Amino acid sequence: MLKITAVDTANRRTLVLEGQLIDPWVTELERSWIEARASGGAHSIVVDLKDVTAISQRGENVLYKMMADGAEFNCCRGVLTRHVLEQLKHRCKTRIRKVYP
Repeated sequence: MLKITAVDTANRRTLVLEGQLIDPWVTELERSWIEARASGGAHSIVVDLKDVTAISQRGENVLYKMMADGAEFNCCRGVLTRHVLEQLKHRCKTRIRKVYP
């Protein structure tokens, strides 16, 4: 199960994720991301992964897309989640270097 809570401030929307980022809940994260980007009130979007306990490959792919689209990520508690984020940051930087040599 995955719980997604949107917390809005004057200049930021935070998507707080709790639980497992696996199918079928990855689709719900994608929907929340699209909705957050479409909302005009939030200048930046932060994804809080502190309480995520598992991430599937599809979940990683969605997080990667969010990162490439400008999402910021709040530090995580679990070593595995932290490792996944570091790998995604590396992939994102490599992609940017290839596009803009």
